[in-house]
Amino acid sequence: MTTSAAQTAHSHHYFVPQPSIYPFILSGGMFLLALGFILKMNGFAPGPWVMIAGAAVIIYVLFGWFGKVIAESQGGDYRAWEDKSFRYGMIWFIASEVMFFAAFFGALYYVRIISVPELGNMVAEHGVTLYPGFTGAWPSSGPKGPEFTPMGAWGIPAINTALLLSSGVTVTWAHWALLKNNRLHLNLGLAATVLLGFIFLGFQAYEYYHAYTELGLTLGAGAYGATFFMLTGFHGFHVTLGAIMLTVILLRCLKGHFDSERHFAFEGVAWYWHFVDVVWLLLFVLVYWL
Repeated sequence: MTTSAAQTAHSHHYFVPQPSIYPFILSGGMFLLALGFILKMNGFAPGPWVMIAGAAVIIYVLFGWFGKVIAESQGGDYRAWEDKSFRYGMIWFIASEVMFFAAFFGALYYVRIISVPELGNMVAEHGVTLYPGFTGAWPSSGPKGPEFTPMGAWGIPAINTALLLSSGVTVTWAHWALLKNNRLHLNLGLAATVLLGFIFLGFQAYEYYHAYTELGLTLGAGAYGATFFMLTGFHGFHVTLGAIMLTVILLRCLKGHFDSERHFAFEGVAWYWHFVDVVWLLLFVLVYWL
């Protein structure tokens, strides 16, 4: 088939990559990671080493597989059809992430607004004693939870809010620069976004250290401790993934990838980062402030 005929055929058919061994290798790495974890939990000495081997295999696959996809993109294999498919996929992925966090916010709402107050009414109206000292007030440390001080909103959380809001501005700045093919502002905006993201993570790590060592606020501190660390911890995990993805996009931009017409990878990561920003705003209001 001639080049022009191949291009015509591709314009009407979805690009299908060549068979790859990467899925098989990835499944092996995941098996080693899980096996190592099981061995470690049962006290077998090789467990941590098996986990490290599994993680190394997974990292190898990520570099190799993603590198192949990037090569396909740069080679012109992805066009309008694939671009639309990628966008639909990213939209559904973010929608699933919305449902993921909605479940944890729903748990916080149920415990704080429904469960604990109703149990408090039982004590007040019927004289039922659930455990000594129970008042039905929030935050609650539970029947055997340690004494703790709730995390305030106007220290590190407020700083982190400013950092993430600023990062949303810088990634938008980079996007507009890309649309105008301004490589300098694109790289500067992305670099600032990556820097702000990792500074956020540094502050959150210090916040956790402060909570455990000075406030007595741990994962075992009743319903408050559990919901606090589950929500902020999973959000921090998402920020970590987002910062890594932004770093990869920055490196690709420095190599000259993307232009004003073809840049879905940049847009997909920018959408994800804005989602992370919105979740943090909800966290700041519902977990730290109120």
